[in-house]
Amino acid sequence: MAEKPAAGILYIVATPIGNPADITRRAVDILNFVDAVICEERKNGARLLKELGLSKTLIELNEHNESSLIQEILVLLMQGQSLALISDCGTPVFSDPGRQLLVLLEEMNIQVVPVPGASSLMAAVSVCPFNLEQFQFVGFLPPKTEQRQAALARLSRADLPLILMDTPYRLAKLLGEVQQAFGKKQRVFLACDLTLPSEKLYHGTIEDVIRQTNNRKAEFILILDKPQRKQFGGP
Repeated sequence: MAEKPAAGILYIVATPIGNPADITRRAVDILNFVDAVICEERKNGARLLKELGLSKTLIELNEHNESSLIQEILVLLMQGQSLALISDCGTPVFSDPGRQLLVLLEEMNIQVVPVPGASSLMAAVSVCPFNLEQFQFVGFLPPKTEQRQAALARLSRADLPLILMDTPYRLAKLLGEVQQAFGKKQRVFLACDLTLPSEKLYHGTIEDVIRQTNNRKAEFILILDKPQRKQFGGP
């Protein structure tokens, strides 16, 4: 009687956030080793593998199909295949699809191994001049304006620096909302297009940063120093 195959391993592989030279040697080795690569978007996954000279089966996993696809991925792992999970850029699962899969694999006692590398969050934190020994990661705000305003109103009473993200086309909108909720003298640090030739770091009051960015669209991390509205008396 054939022995039941040992379960495979899911590797969580960080990939570059912009500059392709930021791929790690270990990441390349893992992507070359695994049986298939789980990617957020097939186009981006295929481009990365082509740049690395690798040919692998791609499994597309995103917010639209994660709930229905994770059982199929579980079956592959139970059959002994090892897989790598990547996102469009940076560290997977961090504000990207994959959380439901990790929960399922924990329940099934399937091994998950991190392969660390580029992270927009840590890159921004590493160059931010604020005291970030403690901070609150907020991530993406709700898409609807009223919900965003309510969330920012609550956050304006926070006792820690705050880190926000959003899509490039919402950068100007978010900066305006932050100014309204936290006051125009709120200190912020804005990291745009990290690791790319267009990389730019902005630091100052929110009103200064709004003026400097001039409706720019970019991938970004926005860090707010400990809210200062009470100190400055609002806008």
